[in-house]
Amino acid sequence: MAITISVCMIVKNEEKTIGRCLKCVTSWADQIIVVDTGSTDRTVEVAKRYTDEVHHFQWIQNFAVARNYAFSLAQMDYIVHLDGDDVISRDDIRKMEILKETLDPTIDVLTMPYILARDGTGNITSSVRHNRMVKRSRDFRWHGAVHEYLAVYGNIVESDISIIHKSIEHDADRNIQIYEKMRAENTPFTPRDTLYYANELCDHQRFVEATAQYEHFLTLEYTWVEDQIHACGKIADCYYALGRFDDSLVAAARSFVYDLPRPTMCCKIAFVHLHLQKYALAAFWYELAIEQKDRVDVQGFVDHAAHSWLPHLQLCVCYCYLGLYEKAKFHNEKALEYHPTHPSMLHNRTYLKSILEPNLTS
Repeated sequence: MAITISVCMIVKNEEKTIGRCLKCVTSWADQIIVVDTGSTDRTVEVAKRYTDEVHHFQWIQNFAVARNYAFSLAQMDYIVHLDGDDVISRDDIRKMEILKETLDPTIDVLTMPYILARDGTGNITSSVRHNRMVKRSRDFRWHGAVHEYLAVYGNIVESDISIIHKSIEHDADRNIQIYEKMRAENTPFTPRDTLYYANELCDHQRFVEATAQYEHFLTLEYTWVEDQIHACGKIADCYYALGRFDDSLVAAARSFVYDLPRPTMCCKIAFVHLHLQKYALAAFWYELAIEQKDRVDVQGFVDHAAHSWLPHLQLCVCYCYLGLYEKAKFHNEKALEYHPTHPSMLHNRTYLKSILEPNLTS
C-alpha cells in the first residue's frame, strides 16, 4: 500500500526559486505546506500556484520554531522537508515516485544526500547527509535557533535520493546576526551553537574570534567526533588566513587525536607545506590523502575534491618541482580521470609531454 507524503517548507523572499522547487514535488507530494515568514516579494503569489496551503508565521529569529510549526500542519504518513532553493533531479523525482509506492512503513527516518556545491563541470564538491523524510506519527522535533537540526530515532535507513541546494542569492549576515543577538541577550549556547557561530565568524573573515570559538567548542563534552575533526580543520584554515602557518599545521594534525588521518586534513597539511615550498613534505601528505581516500563518514560533510582529484593534481605540481616528471605525469593523468576537460590538467599534460617527449613536440 502506498504511503502519503507531506512536503513542508519555510520560506522568505524566494520568488526566484520557489517555483522551481515546487515543480519537483507535485508528482509525489500529497500535501504541500509553505510557511512564509515575512516575504516582501512575490514568494506567496508563486507558491499559491502550486498549493492552497500557504501559511504565514511571525518570524522570531528561530528556525526550529518555524519548522516545527510547518510540521504541525502536516497530515500525511510521512513528512519531507525542503528549502525554497532546493531542487531534485528528474531521475531522483522518479525515485521518489517509486519510493512512495514501495516504502516499508516500519521505517521511521530516511536520510538523503544533500548536494551543497558542484564545480564548473558538474562534479560534486561538497555534500552532507540529512534526515530528510520522517514518519509524522513519531512527532520528531526541530532544535536550534539557527543551523537547526531534526532530532530522530528508531528505524533509520539511508536512501540514495539526492536533494540539491541551488541558491541564487541569500542573506549572508542573517545567521550571524541571530547568534550575536543571542549573545547580547545572554542566551545559553549549545555546543552546536558554538560550532556554527564559529563557522559564521570564519565565513565573515573574523578569524581570531572564530579560532577562539572553535577552541572553546573543543573543550566541551558530548560533542560528535565529526564536528571535532571539522573544528580542527577550520582552526587550521583560520591560522593559514592569518599567516600563522606552523599553527595551521598543528591544528590540522590535532584532528588525528579523534580519528585516523582524513583526506581533507592531509590536504590541508600538504597545502601549507606546498606554500612554504617544502615539496617533498607536501607530496608525502598528498600521497597519504590518496591512501585514505575511502575514509569518509557518510553523516558528516564531505569535501569530494580531497577524496578524488585534488591530491593527484597537487602531486603533479610537487613532483614537477622535485624533477620527478614521470610521477608528475602519472598523477596528472589520474586527476584527468576525474576531470577530463580541466584546463590546468590539460596544460600540465602538454607541459609534461614537452619535457618527457621533446622529440615529439619539437
